Amino acid sequence: MDKPGLGNRLSLRAATSMARERFLRQPLEPILHPSPWRLRLLGLGLSVGQPLFGFIWSQWLVQPYENPLLRVCLGFIGLILMLPAVSKYPLSKRTQHLSMVVIWLELPVFFSWMFLCNGGNAAWLASACSMVLIYYHLTDWRIATLGTIAGALLCWVVFHILGLPAPAQPDNQHAVSVVILLFAWSCALLLGISSANLRREHLDNTLTTIGIMAHELRTPLSTAGLISDALQMQSETAGNEDGAKRLAKLAERLRALTRNMNHQIDTQISNARLMQLPGDGDLISAGDLVKQVVGNYPYRSSRERQCIVVTLHREFWFRSSLAQFSQVLDNLIKNALHSLQTASSAFPHGALRIEVGASGAKGRIVVIDQGMGINPKSLPHIFEAFFSTNRGTGHGLGLAFCKRVVETAKGTLSVKSVPLEGATFIIELPVLLQTNNTHQGDSNS
Repeated sequence: MDKPGLGNRLSLRAATSMARERFLRQPLEPILHPSPWRLRLLGLGLSVGQPLFGFIWSQWLVQPYENPLLRVCLGFIGLILMLPAVSKYPLSKRTQHLSMVVIWLELPVFFSWMFLCNGGNAAWLASACSMVLIYYHLTDWRIATLGTIAGALLCWVVFHILGLPAPAQPDNQHAVSVVILLFAWSCALLLGISSANLRREHLDNTLTTIGIMAHELRTPLSTAGLISDALQMQSETAGNEDGAKRLAKLAERLRALTRNMNHQIDTQISNARLMQLPGDGDLISAGDLVKQVVGNYPYRSSRERQCIVVTLHREFWFRSSLAQFSQVLDNLIKNALHSLQTASSAFPHGALRIEVGASGAKGRIVVIDQGMGINPKSLPHIFEAFFSTNRGTGHGLGLAFCKRVVETAKGTLSVKSVPLEGATFIIELPVLLQTNNTHQGDSNS
């Protein structure tokens, strides 16, 4: 017989865990709906709006406190978002961090300061309420919540330390201001949470659509696989030797095409799950993982297969999603082979090397190619979503996906490259287990 209330406690715990996963553990979005033009327009609005409202509040609708120098400084800070190096790459970490700081200074910090210096009068009470709603519209609700509280507390502490005077207000004005601000803040918080939930539902619907499309594509591919098997059988029973060879060659080409198409479907589905990576993982052997991925990769030719050399210096084990991490190595191998194809179609032995090793608490998986390398201007941006050096066929999600998976495993993914000489991708991971002996050896896939 169950203990009284045990079922309720378990249900409450499950609901709490689901809510935490749904609302708190989702990836942060420092810039909502990021795009170059959104950043430029925001920067333009800040750089023009600060001096404009400074003129209005000081010359036309005069307020008790106004600071022209502060307005000018914030106007120049707003110009940061219009710089090409910032606005051109809205998904880069540098742009996101700069945007977070700029928006925080321009909105909660500045508006809280002006609210206090003006004694919380009607004009600045309305402005502060508008600021809160705008702030939650520009950034993730979790960032906006922390930013609003931190900005208000910072200004309150500085204001009282400096002992600045503020215009007197009616006795109940402060209480009225607190109630109105809390109302605006609670509305903004609820809208921010609901908007984030709506974006996630749209993403889930998109992933569902991709899954349906993948399923529909696999049906004709299965038929193509059966046709290739029939061709293979027909070639074995054909009387003409030349005709049999041609049939066998066609069957192999069709089979290879089927493998490649299925591989592409798996790749696109994994890349589409960029924002939905699993938190828990499997205990993975790095050496076995590399050998399995290299062995199962759908090469386009025997030369591609023979150019890869795997070297196991020291085996180690780490924790991650086996399926997702296999896709990471798959993406890195695909990019390396494409770079080699661009540089030359020779594919010499060792043109693509994968090394596995461990030292202390860190394990490393290194993918080294002798391809075209990466342009130094592109190097800082290759891990950004939708940034691609291959504009013809690249979608710009592969390396962003790889970085997210590695970071989910508490590791790091970095790259070194020399143009026309090749690129080296380095995965470093926390080691859970490792072998005591080192093993040096090469193996072809």
